Amino acid sequence: MRDEATYICDSCGEEIVVPVDPSAGESQEYVEDCPVCCCPNVIHVEIDDDGSARVWSEPE
Repeated sequence: MRDEATYICDSCGEEIVVPVDPSAGESQEYVEDCPVCCCPNVIHVEIDDDGSARVWSEPE
């Protein structure tokens, strides 16, 4: 499993790299400000059985 994944900020369209922590569970959700435009995003992380992570965001 990779320890990083990316999502696209809904506000500015930039690709953002975030760390992935599998010890936090298979389904994770947290709020993080975009480092480019400072708008808050709800980050969703889903980790599959094979360890691959899917990350996406939505505006807070």
